[in-house]
Amino acid sequence: MFAMDERERRIAAYAAARERYNITTELINEAQRRVSAVSWDYIAGATESETSLKRNRMGIDSLALRPRVMRNVAGTDASTEFLGRRQRLPVMLAPVGGLHTFSDGGGALPARAAREFGVDFMQSSVTEPDMDVVSAAAGDHWLFQLYVFGDLGWIEDYLRSAIDLGVKGFCITVDSDHYSRRERNLIRHVDARASNSRGRGDPKWRQEFDWAVFDKIRALSDIPMMLKGIMRPEDAALCAEHGVDVVYISNHGGRQLDHGQGTIDVLPEIVDAVAGRAKIVIDGGFLRGTDVLKAIILGADMVALGKLQAMAVGAAGEAGVHRMLEILEDEITIDMKLMGVNTLAELDVSYITQAQPTEAPSVFSTFPLLKYWGMKGKEEL
Repeated sequence: MFAMDERERRIAAYAAARERYNITTELINEAQRRVSAVSWDYIAGATESETSLKRNRMGIDSLALRPRVMRNVAGTDASTEFLGRRQRLPVMLAPVGGLHTFSDGGGALPARAAREFGVDFMQSSVTEPDMDVVSAAAGDHWLFQLYVFGDLGWIEDYLRSAIDLGVKGFCITVDSDHYSRRERNLIRHVDARASNSRGRGDPKWRQEFDWAVFDKIRALSDIPMMLKGIMRPEDAALCAEHGVDVVYISNHGGRQLDHGQGTIDVLPEIVDAVAGRAKIVIDGGFLRGTDVLKAIILGADMVALGKLQAMAVGAAGEAGVHRMLEILEDEITIDMKLMGVNTLAELDVSYITQAQPTEAPSVFSTFPLLKYWGMKGKEEL
């Protein structure tokens, strides 16, 4: 018998995950069983009262889809173009700090899964391993996100390094001028940043980051530039005026400002403010195919997956992420057929309306089977 090479092992692992996990609920349950309590709090929790997190789900759950029928949907195609490259789905893997605390291999695992599947992976500057390892794993699907812990020269060094490694887009997070009060950590007397030296730095540089600094960065390169953490149309309009290529709508998964709006609630007004001058990415509680399609209907170009990615990594590493994407593709394709469309371009606001949520909003309100199957393993706060 010949030993399997790396490619064969990967294919075998993907096949095993396909056999083991039929629905996302199973991945969530496995992740909750396997990761540490502190890591689970990071995945499932947010800041203070966790209101912003709940409003992410409330906003999504307060929208209903309006299907058409008898439309001949034999040729459904859920792919799209983003930054000049074809993507298998209108989703990307969001930057998640501390992926290395969920599974050995850290950011290289979802990066490789994203490349194999055919969607983009955005590496966080506060996750391991280093960008040269992750960029090699992601190939042509590598994007990079930076937390500002230094001056203009420090930022330029990161930008130049990313460009040298073939980055397809460079993102700066702008909603983290101060680390928030995450009470799940505080009640455990745990500093979640202690296990991640990359997450430490002088907040002065983030607090002083403004349009004058960004303009200098923008002048350094023609690489697509993104700003993550946009939640108001005024800021979105300024993005377009200052040459931002991608406006990234995010409230940090509810982990920064408490009592903020849900991201999908601000999407329509930001779409209007941008007026086609930049692409729009959104994250914030998107966990199912129907969630993704709601965002596309309202004008997003791509939906970024943070919590869903983290849970898939925690459950089964690279194979878990690849299986999560397969399940999501199945959901999106079926949903499109049942809505009466073959392509994402056919979707418009006639396919959506306001509706009453059927569940109290929470991070898992869209997975009702968890209530019956039961979350296993770590205690819940």
